[in-house]
Amino acid sequence: MKLAKLAESTSATIERGSPDLDITSTAGLDIAGEGDITFLANPKYIHQIKETKASAIYLNAGIEIGRDDIAVLRVKDSYLSYTRAMRLFFPDPEIEPFIHPTAVIHPSADVARYVEIHANVVVGANCTIAAGVRIMPNTTLYNDVSVGENSVIDSGVSIRAHCEVGRNCVIQNNATIGSDGFGYARDENGRWLKIPQTGRVVLEDDVEIGANSAIDCASVGETRIRRGTKIDNLVQIGHSCSVDEDALICAQTGLAGSSHIGKRVILAGQVGIAGHLKVGDDAVVTAQAAAAQDVPEGKMIGGPGLDNLVWIRVVSVFKRLSDVVKTVRSLERRVSEIEKRQD
Repeated sequence: MKLAKLAESTSATIERGSPDLDITSTAGLDIAGEGDITFLANPKYIHQIKETKASAIYLNAGIEIGRDDIAVLRVKDSYLSYTRAMRLFFPDPEIEPFIHPTAVIHPSADVARYVEIHANVVVGANCTIAAGVRIMPNTTLYNDVSVGENSVIDSGVSIRAHCEVGRNCVIQNNATIGSDGFGYARDENGRWLKIPQTGRVVLEDDVEIGANSAIDCASVGETRIRRGTKIDNLVQIGHSCSVDEDALICAQTGLAGSSHIGKRVILAGQVGIAGHLKVGDDAVVTAQAAAAQDVPEGKMIGGPGLDNLVWIRVVSVFKRLSDVVKTVRSLERRVSEIEKRQD
């Protein structure tokens, strides 16, 4: 692809370099070679520019690299433009319409003609599979499941009864959609009695679910993941939760039942959200933090639900606690000696 075409396709301006320069791929600064385009988003990696062999680079305004042998594409967001370049060079593979002979599809299922269904897939009664859907081997769709256009379901996924998957969704390997919610009532003898989980899960359009994640159905009603939300691997979404548009939920995060996550919220790795809580729009919960009460809109919290700046100061104090203890003990001895002299 010519540099001029790449610049046009990624909203970039050629600041230096020939518009006819051939760009053949993308790569990071440290591994890029001739024909590659790379990027610099984090200034701490600027030292790698001295050694990179890339032919072109995306740069934000105000950043200079001190080399004139690399073509420069000036952009507002180098990481975003580089991502768009990657999507140009590495597009998703086209659907190859076929149904493998070992797939088991119930006669009542409504399956579009333009689908790709691999070996040992099971499609239950009254399911609906739209055009452009790709279902990889060993996937199971229970009864009454619907899958929207151009969605991809990777191998080992289970989508349980009555669940709905929107358009352009991606569900990665071994995820479970619609597993029973964790609901029990204690009986007169102190034993746990399972509460029937009669609801479903709805994934709206453009949702992505990571490998080995589980999204529980509601006990009554639905668990809903709204448009554009991205969920990482090993995430647990409890029953009757709702996650609003464009939220980002990182690995090993857990949402207890009936928690509600707002628009564009970021939950970093290993975050815990207690049940029946609300995390407001644009809030951020940092890694390994726990929310035990509602999080206001736009708030960043860390640790045990503290404002993140407070949490950073608390952590800095933790590092000095042993010195503080030594100082306190020293002061105690001095006070004790003074009191003895006064006596």
